[in-house]
Amino acid sequence: MRGIMIVDKRTLRNLDFLFILFTFLLLAASLFILSTASISVDKANPLHYVKVQTYWIISGIFIAVVLAAIDYQKWQRFRWWIYGLNLALLFAVILFGHSAKGATRWIPITSSFSIQPSEFAKIFIIITFADFLAHRKGKLDNFRDFILPFLFVLVPMLLIFKQPDLGTTLVFAAIFIGMMFVAGANPWKFGGLLLGGVCIIGIALWLHFATNLPGWLHWAQGLPLPMQDYQLKRLTIFVNPAADKSGDGFHILQSLWAIGSGELWGKGYRMGTQGQLNFLPEHHTDFIFSVVGEEFGFVGTITLLFLFLIFILRSISIALKARDPFGMLIATGVISMFTFHILVNVGMTSGIMPVTGIPLPLISYGGSAMWSNMASVGLLLSVNLRRQRLMF
Repeated sequence: MRGIMIVDKRTLRNLDFLFILFTFLLLAASLFILSTASISVDKANPLHYVKVQTYWIISGIFIAVVLAAIDYQKWQRFRWWIYGLNLALLFAVILFGHSAKGATRWIPITSSFSIQPSEFAKIFIIITFADFLAHRKGKLDNFRDFILPFLFVLVPMLLIFKQPDLGTTLVFAAIFIGMMFVAGANPWKFGGLLLGGVCIIGIALWLHFATNLPGWLHWAQGLPLPMQDYQLKRLTIFVNPAADKSGDGFHILQSLWAIGSGELWGKGYRMGTQGQLNFLPEHHTDFIFSVVGEEFGFVGTITLLFLFLIFILRSISIALKARDPFGMLIATGVISMFTFHILVNVGMTSGIMPVTGIPLPLISYGGSAMWSNMASVGLLLSVNLRRQRLMF
């Protein structure tokens, strides 16, 4: 066991205490914000979600400590076992998962406890893809070199997309892009490929929704896509949410009203109307940032974003100081995941991005998400602790 968990005084000197401090500040912010955001969700037990989130945080800290104590390089031995476990869990969702709100994403463990494998899939893919790319660093110059890395990530992505869980699918894409660039993918060729892909998706969406195309394009009108119309509408309604005020645009409009009404200082702790009166949907999970804006105003949202900024900057510092490509790529995957989560969640609650159901990391209520986030923190700390080789 000592060969796996080596943490002595020399190793602990590498610990980034500022990163740890801001992690704990974000966790404390989660409990504080939930104490107002969830009070109206279960009026019979107003602090229920705060208590449960506390359990998730405490157990998550334990997970982070264990992963930090384990030398991250040891995971390379088990890369294919981890990749196989990842696929097995995602297949298990299809076979044994239960549905909620139109999606099958959870595997029931007990009558009152379920896990969401797609959350842990992000950690598994970061570890295994980091090893996959570490052996190809400097060998990603041509288009054909991108094929195997893409297929490596595509398989679990498709299983998650089938659930359907578009938000996590997009997180996988962000992880893939970030890690590929750091692994040395030719920026012009890889960037051009990504730009081309975005253009193709944009054209496909335009053709799907188009109604009055000229004769020579009439054949492409209503182009079929691998998504239901209601799913596509949810992705595009942010452009004009007022077009469906009582339907898919309702979430966005309520969020905008909540954030806008907070003005500079906010309405005050537990004084919001959109959240406390339950006009704002999912205000303890996906739309928790809207509660911050309503009750604590611009000052509150900027303070929270400042905490995230320092957290990400310290994470980047850890990546830059990693002792090997594998450690740097693990840190890059975690940074890509956290950054994408933050940008998309804040963007969707602010009405400038589609509503994809991506929670605010370390803040939103949720067990699997909190465990996944804290596991990511543990991996970063493991890389940080071992940024210099021990001398014996």
